[in-house]
Amino acid sequence: MTAPVEHLIFESSADLVATAAARFIAAVTAAQDARGVAAVALTGGSNGIALLRALAADSGTIDWSRVELYWGDDRFVPADDPERNCLQAREALLDHVPVDPARVHVMAASDGDFGDDIDAATADYARLVGPDTVFDLHLLGMGGEGHINSLFPHTDATAEDDRTVVAVTDSPKPPPRRITLTFPVVNASREVWFLVSGAEKAEAVAAAAQGASRHDWPCAGAHGTENTVWFLDQAAASQLS
Repeated sequence: MTAPVEHLIFESSADLVATAAARFIAAVTAAQDARGVAAVALTGGSNGIALLRALAADSGTIDWSRVELYWGDDRFVPADDPERNCLQAREALLDHVPVDPARVHVMAASDGDFGDDIDAATADYARLVGPDTVFDLHLLGMGGEGHINSLFPHTDATAEDDRTVVAVTDSPKPPPRRITLTFPVVNASREVWFLVSGAEKAEAVAAAAQGASRHDWPCAGAHGTENTVWFLDQAAASQLS
């Protein structure tokens, strides 16, 4: 049976983030009640980071010591680059809640343990996120052309059906080098949530709702095994029928 897909439409990005934060607390707490530890893949982008700031202000019943945190993708640049998703997440949330550092799994930077060797850094994350990995919740932002994580239209990473983590060396959106999770692990997640706002995203939102090819619109290929939720502002939802 196909898992349900929800489209939740809000007047503003602020309302979108507030509802996503409340549901995040409920989902993570439920996963902890069911399995002891919740596994979450974080995303960057304006809404993704705003969600983390909201959780820093009020994370309700979450036991942060029992959350395993990963990233859907990150830029392969130096660790102090402000564009790093993990750096933004630390500033927005992780420096403000009692996470277990051993449960915070960042993708290596270009000046990290593997130096400038992106293939070695990718292989290291693949040892951590293997074919048996199941996230309780995978958060996704989305670009206007429908990219999620660093899975862009008509690229090898988007076509990947076996490996869970791949290197991207020619991203059409700067910087060119990134490490990304792929569809096999995204789609093994119990819940997949999209956090999307802006009229420039409307065509991609509609394409996904209409069952487009993931090769044309990568967002169309992402879904959870139990639930898929699109948190949308009115502009992003404007082309939904």
